[in-house]
Amino acid sequence: MPTNNRIAVCPGTYDPLTNGHLDVIRRTSALFDKVIVAIVNTPARKAETLFTTSERVAFIVEAVGDLANVEVESFDDLTVDFARAHGARAIVRGLRAISDFEYELELNQLNAVQAPDIESIYLMSAAKYSFVRSSGVKELAAFGGKIEGMVPEAVAVALKERLDH
Repeated sequence: MPTNNRIAVCPGTYDPLTNGHLDVIRRTSALFDKVIVAIVNTPARKAETLFTTSERVAFIVEAVGDLANVEVESFDDLTVDFARAHGARAIVRGLRAISDFEYELELNQLNAVQAPDIESIYLMSAAKYSFVRSSGVKELAAFGGKIEGMVPEAVAVALKERLDH
């Protein structure tokens, strides 16, 4: 792909960041000139987050420090508005299972109405991360379960400290 400033946004709550998220971010960085990992400040689907926005930003910045074309920012508006403001032509999201598809299909259609000029692109989860989701990791951590290999080490430590395990 020739360098011509192709920009993608990888939006999400990232509460917490998982290795599945990182896999999608890394694969996206190989496809686009610039990737902006966009962290939702106040998620609409969740009452509150376990980690603050600044903590979630820090986890991702540390985890993608070796990727020169990846930036991390937080946002409060519509994802398509954030993407447009940053010159992005694509929103990239990961799909783990068929259960993700229904939600993502609806979201894709809503985004297409708001911004038909911005494409939604989906990357299938790597098989080894197909079962890893943030809420499941938090639940495991809350009960002292093994989360190694599911999240970066810094996130595993923070989860154990936050949840007293």
